[in-house]
Order: sequence, then structure tokens, then C-alpha cells
Amino acid sequence: MGTEVGAAPERWWERVRWLRRNALGLNRRNQDLVLRHNPPRLIGLVDHKTRTKELLAAQGITVPQTYARCTRTRDLMNLEGQIARFAEFVVKPACGAGGEGVLVIAGRDGDRLVKVSGAKLTRRDLLAHAADILGGAFSLSRARDEVLVEQRLRPDASLAPYSPSGVADLRVLLAWGVPLLAMLRLPTHASEGRANLHMGGIGVGMDLVTGVPRYAVCRDQPIEVHPDTQRALCEMRIPHWQDVVRLASRTYDAVPLGYLGVDIVIDDRLGPVILELNARPGLSIQLANRRGLRPLLAALERELAAGRALDADERVQLGMALNESGADEA
Repeated sequence: MGTEVGAAPERWWERVRWLRRNALGLNRRNQDLVLRHNPPRLIGLVDHKTRTKELLAAQGITVPQTYARCTRTRDLMNLEGQIARFAEFVVKPACGAGGEGVLVIAGRDGDRLVKVSGAKLTRRDLLAHAADILGGAFSLSRARDEVLVEQRLRPDASLAPYSPSGVADLRVLLAWGVPLLAMLRLPTHASEGRANLHMGGIGVGMDLVTGVPRYAVCRDQPIEVHPDTQRALCEMRIPHWQDVVRLASRTYDAVPLGYLGVDIVIDDRLGPVILELNARPGLSIQLANRRGLRPLLAALERELAAGRALDADERVQLGMALNESGADEA
């Protein structure tokens, strides 16, 4: 897809040198960003999807509609009746992470539920999965959790050909509300319709200014075409790009975490919708963009040194300016 400013070199020894100078590692992310700039109170809020949705909705930010919630085992008795009128929906743990425990129902076949993969589930299967969620099988702390059933989002027509197995989402990485990197995550048959890279999804690095694809990886390896459709990834164009980046930045006004990942779906009816927030966003977005976070963070800290408060539009402009400046030396 072309060589970008700050792109990682191809020779292995040059790549190692580049990584040491530019890439943000896990330990530095935890120590310099998460521990220092993400208060535990706000992390706890973001880790609970239901509370996060309520807070964002109160700020006028679009989130998926909630169909049902189960907080106790006895609530499961009413779950089937609550969702009976919905042909498709998503079941997820309120405190899950990394896509674990997310069940995407694409339709019904008689009294059975049909997953995106085509596999069919019985009523007992659904209730067993919900019981596992309540028991904490997928929660971050393995403590008791809540079952959240919500609207299944549909990808915009421009992205549908690249996500035949589910819904693509956009991850925008923020530092102090300023967007620094963006990545489109595409589901595959291997990822069972979920746009999670560690499950076999595709990460497409997006130019923050234009929304044009830069580079793509699947299981940390370079990729140029979608494995399920053979469509060239470089041909994608993201609708509402400016709205997407601004929407991501607006979440900082509701949840002021210093380091935050914002996941957005462009729904074919609703436009950009906040899917969820992540207080510990991963670092593979650097691989997808072939661009390290360390120089961008250093440049951002210099810009914010004056301490002037910025609104969402100013934060977006600053993030784009940093990306255009070619800040690629630590």
C-alpha cells in the first residue's frame, strides 16, 4: 500500500533499530500511560460496558441500543422472552475484554439461533452461555458479571464487501483526548465475525488525516487482500471520516482518561456509533500503521506543556497536525 512517513524498514537489523527508537512497548504503556494517567475510578467505569454506554448516551453520543440486561441468575428466566422479537442481536459480558464471550446472532431458523458463522444454537445453548457470563467466565477479574444484549450493528455499504463475516470497526487511539493513530479492524471467517486481531481479524492502518488505508496486518503478518473475499484492502474508502475522528475525541469530555482506545462502527442506518471504550488499548495499532507511538507522544507532550484546555475540534486538529509533521524520531 506504499511506504509512509515513519514506516518501519524492511531489513531486520534496521527494523530492530527502528522499533527501539519509535515503538511503544507494553511495559512503557503500563507505567507511563495507564498507571500515571488513567485513574482507577475511570478505568472501572470504562471496564463496565453498560455504565459507559449510559454515560456516553447522556452526553448525546450515539451507542447501540440495549435490548436486555441480566444481573442475577434468576433474570435468565426472562431473557428469552425479552429478546424473542429480535431476529438478530449481540450477547456480551458487561465487563469482558478482547472480544471474549461475545456472541453475535445473525438470524433465526425456527426455534434455533443462527450465529454469523452459520452454526446454530438452541435455547439451552444461549442460556448456558449467559450463565457463563454471569459466573465471570469472560470478565477481566473473573468475578461475577452482567449479561448485556444489544442491537447488532450493520456495516455501511462501503465496508460491507470487506466484512462479510461480521461488522468492521475503527479503533482510534487517544492521548489526553488527542487522536494519534487509527486502525480499521476487519472480521474474517477465522475470527468468527469479530473484529479482534488476536482472534484472526485484520488490522488496517488508516491515515489519520485522509482516512486512506496505509498498511495492513493479519496475525502480525503483512497482508494486501482480504482472505475471505480477495478484495484489495488498499481500495477501501471510509465514509464520514472526519465525523469518526471527532466522535472519538468527544468521548474524552465524558471519560477523561489520558490513554484511551475508542471503537467505532459506521452503521448503515445510524452512521458512526461508539461500540465501546478501552482503558488499556493494545499496541498492534503501531504494526498496522507502521508507525511508532513514542515520537507522537513526545511531540504531543511538548504541545500540551502550556496547559491550555482544548475542545474536541482543537484536539482533532492537533492530532492531524502531529501526523502530518512526520514526528518519527524519539
